[in-house]
Amino acid sequence: MKSITGYRISDIEEFLISAGTPEKKARYHSRQIFKWIHQRFVTDFDQMTDLAKDLRVKLKEVFTIEKLPRSFEQLSTDGTRKFLFKLQDGKTIESVLIPTDDRLTICISSQVGCAMGCKFCNTASMGLQRNLEVYEIVGQVLELSRAIEEKEFEVKSEDGPVLPRISNIVFMGMGEPLHNPENVSRAIEILLSQDGLNFSKRKVTVSTSGLVPAIRKMNERLTGEFKPNLAISLNASYDAQREAVMPVNKAFDIEALLDACRDWDVGPHRRITFEYVLLGGLNDTKDDAERVVRLLKNIPSKVNVIPYNPHPASEFARPTDKAVEEFHQHLADRGMSAMIRYSRGRDILAACGQLKSRVEELASAEALV
Repeated sequence: MKSITGYRISDIEEFLISAGTPEKKARYHSRQIFKWIHQRFVTDFDQMTDLAKDLRVKLKEVFTIEKLPRSFEQLSTDGTRKFLFKLQDGKTIESVLIPTDDRLTICISSQVGCAMGCKFCNTASMGLQRNLEVYEIVGQVLELSRAIEEKEFEVKSEDGPVLPRISNIVFMGMGEPLHNPENVSRAIEILLSQDGLNFSKRKVTVSTSGLVPAIRKMNERLTGEFKPNLAISLNASYDAQREAVMPVNKAFDIEALLDACRDWDVGPHRRITFEYVLLGGLNDTKDDAERVVRLLKNIPSKVNVIPYNPHPASEFARPTDKAVEEFHQHLADRGMSAMIRYSRGRDILAACGQLKSRVEELASAEALV
């Protein structure tokens, strides 16, 4: 059985036509079905009361409406909520809801584990177990959107008011999104569909460690209304430094990466985000900041300066507050759009991979008792 939550409207229409539905009716019914799933959050085809019974029977013979069960969740003192979802094969993935003053961002996973091996990332220690299917990517947003809609929990902004819906999506959870490009692209098309959750392309961001060929392919594949924002994990100011923490740089160096960024169809009034994790004593000097200024010259960009949030197995240290401020100020003084992004949910292990690791450690410990 296939999960229909991973199907675009065009995929549903194609199925209906192949099953004998006239083309005009197939086009109409595919939108009905899509809206039932992504706007009304139904979990049973029999709930689709405006569809003929024989059509519902036909759908049930081929499809399920797969839900992602939440196996564990935590609430931070700063309002951040982290969720562990259990997949059909027993593997688990993480999603995080991050409230600010005017938005509610969901950070979602695209793989179980990750193959990129970034030295500072806890997920890297897991290795890559598998890619997520389209329905497993979409399901993270769908399940938490449904839970908020049905008031299973409330998410409050920093100022106190309840945020009524998820407004932003970032592919920055477990995995390298562009290592799973086809499923991520299809998921984006579903999430941005006007007949579904109807996210704006300006509110969806794909973050990559720097898989240059995949960046170029996504630039060609996702266009117009489906064009997401691009975020690059830069994290270094020269090649040898980047190779020391991000092995992907050995295959695609900074020059090749930035060339791909220059060719990215940014669109009017949009910028590429460069994520720069400050690692204490490694990449956090004024000289590093100056090199970043030179690297990003002539690229419409903004820089998120992120003080490193160590995990228990980390070999790296958090930078000093002085180093963080000086690095940020150096960029700002040279006219760059830059912001310090402090980690959210530090008290609940909200950094990528930490909750999964901790839950698995606890489960192993309990099994030995």
